Amino acid sequence: MGRSSEAAVSATGTPRRGIVRSLYLWVLHWADSPYGTPALFVLSFAESSFFPIPPDVLQIALSVSKPKRSFYYAAVSVTASVLGAVFGWYIGYALWATVGDFVMAHLGWMGFTPENFEHVRGLYGRYGFMAIAVAAFTPLPYKVFTISAGVFGIGLPVLLVASVLGRSARFFAVAACIYLFGPGVKELIEKYFELATAVFVVLLVGGFVLIKWLM
Repeated sequence: MGRSSEAAVSATGTPRRGIVRSLYLWVLHWADSPYGTPALFVLSFAESSFFPIPPDVLQIALSVSKPKRSFYYAAVSVTASVLGAVFGWYIGYALWATVGDFVMAHLGWMGFTPENFEHVRGLYGRYGFMAIAVAAFTPLPYKVFTISAGVFGIGLPVLLVASVLGRSARFFAVAACIYLFGPGVKELIEKYFELATAVFVVLLVGGFVLIKWLM
């Protein structure tokens, strides 16, 4: 699951940069409000099924303002994101016949294209559980994986365990960096996040291969 896989499940078509930028600023403004934590919960839930802005944006902003609560914010992100993954799975499992054509026609810029779905189907066929866990950790559009898991009949327990593993690794890693190194690490996280996730994926895949070889 290298860069070719990432490219295949990225958003296609003309990027709606104005919309994304506006949503990004809207997400950030919650960090300066009394409703930062509820907003983080809602955002984390929504991003796993239909919202384009990752919750890391708000989690980092909240954690930088209160480093001692970094792990609390990570727990909020994980809990809501996993619940959102279940909702995404339900959309694919029970509602896709009704909403699928609309989503494919209007939300291709968020990664919902027939080509991406077919690619994810192939990833499920080859990697199964590991494909979901890696997608949960990386910058790949996780909503495409959660919804397609329902469409392609991936079991809900598999989705749950993989989501908990991948999302916990992602959000608690961010929390640990801010807690240990302080607000100054914010720029480093934003700059090198994709490189860090690539290294993690290599280690994760290598671990699975090693376990399979030893057994």
